[in-house]
Amino acid sequence: MPVVLWTDALLFLLIGAALGFGLYAARHEHLRAPWRRVVRSRLGTGALVVLTAYLSIALVDSLHYHPRLKAAPDADAEATARYSTQILSVLDLWLTPLRERQEKTFSAPFATHLFVKEPIEQPDGSVIRDYPTLQHGGSHLDDPVADRSRDIVLTGLAGAAEGLMVWLASVLVLARLLADRRRVAFDAQLATLRRGETEVPWRVVLAVLALLLTLGFGIGDLSLKYHVLGTDKVGEDVLYQAIKAIRTGLLIGTLTTLVMLPAAVLLGIIAGYFRGLTDDIVQYLYTTLSSIPGVLLIAAAILLLQVHMTNNAEQFESLAQRADLRLLFLCIILGVTSWTGLCRLLRGETLKLREADYVQAATALGVRHITIISRHILPNVLHLVMITVVLDFSGLVLAEAVLSYINIGVDPTMNSWGNMINGARMELAREPVVWWSLAAAFVFMFVLVLAANLFADVVRDAYDPRLRAQR
Repeated sequence: MPVVLWTDALLFLLIGAALGFGLYAARHEHLRAPWRRVVRSRLGTGALVVLTAYLSIALVDSLHYHPRLKAAPDADAEATARYSTQILSVLDLWLTPLRERQEKTFSAPFATHLFVKEPIEQPDGSVIRDYPTLQHGGSHLDDPVADRSRDIVLTGLAGAAEGLMVWLASVLVLARLLADRRRVAFDAQLATLRRGETEVPWRVVLAVLALLLTLGFGIGDLSLKYHVLGTDKVGEDVLYQAIKAIRTGLLIGTLTTLVMLPAAVLLGIIAGYFRGLTDDIVQYLYTTLSSIPGVLLIAAAILLLQVHMTNNAEQFESLAQRADLRLLFLCIILGVTSWTGLCRLLRGETLKLREADYVQAATALGVRHITIISRHILPNVLHLVMITVVLDFSGLVLAEAVLSYINIGVDPTMNSWGNMINGARMELAREPVVWWSLAAAFVFMFVLVLAANLFADVVRDAYDPRLRAQR
């Protein structure tokens, strides 16, 4: 039975708005030209492939449903279907082996034994303290100590070969599409792709795609036999937690934008355009809000929400709905506290544009204010909006990790990189150190933030008027 959570609906709404803006920009040269420079950038296209991979995982993880309960063997076949109150996603269904294979406690990456010693009863009745074998990791091996390294290498190479085959099929499909579009021979188009002589840097796109596919298929095959990134304190697979946390990080970065943009754009433009009393009110509003410590405001809002959910527990059918509401509330609070910077920037830019000759001429001819704002002011500040949104994305992803670390972020039951770091901080004092949960969260977050920052630099350069003048 399909389930639509609040964050699911808002995420697809935001993607629909982005697609709508893309169609609108495709019909206007002044908006299409900067994005043409972005897709012609090697750095931009490489980062875009990585971001697309993260976004695809988040979208699959946003398709939720109630799983159907298994009917009793003697039940009537035509009886009404019964569904569980548990909420799963399509990604959970896809990662069922990782989700259901749970160990007793910690195990290191690719380990075949637990990380801590436990009493083990021997066949003769004696008891010794040793590392018990895992229930799932490496359980297919006859001799885990002797066969593990060889099996890991062979399984990883087999998975990488599968990824390369998929990549090769992608190359052939792309070459065929480009050859049909350009009306050239298929072999000639393949040679052009190999030499990198295309307008869009497809060779960079294919190189990054090859890396992602080989790593993805290799790790996927290994994860069916081992815990690639180990297990946590309660024995859950760390790789599964890190993949599930992608949706949380992207939602924090995107839904917060959906909250902050209307207030920032509307108030910033009207403050700079109308000036006077309107400008004073808007300045007072964002100056007052900026003076409040953001962490204290977020903590107070989250605590109020927790009290509400505790007093109205009957309104939530599952823990997933409680966690989703808290995530949505966190996005709203972050949006409320992060719109002031963009508003101040748009106010200053609007003050400058208001004195431009074409705006003064439109005012003298009696054009309505709403028409001047929509046709002359807003299109000339869109580059600032775009640059700010892309640059703030990585900061919001990191903000989730920091807030979850101090227990005022997303719900503890929700998978997020901040919760992984928060859960791993006490284990860093162990001897030996349990490092893999922290390392997994760091690597996944680092790749996302790095790709977002690189893409943001390319977008900023493409929209910068001074660079366009130099070109």
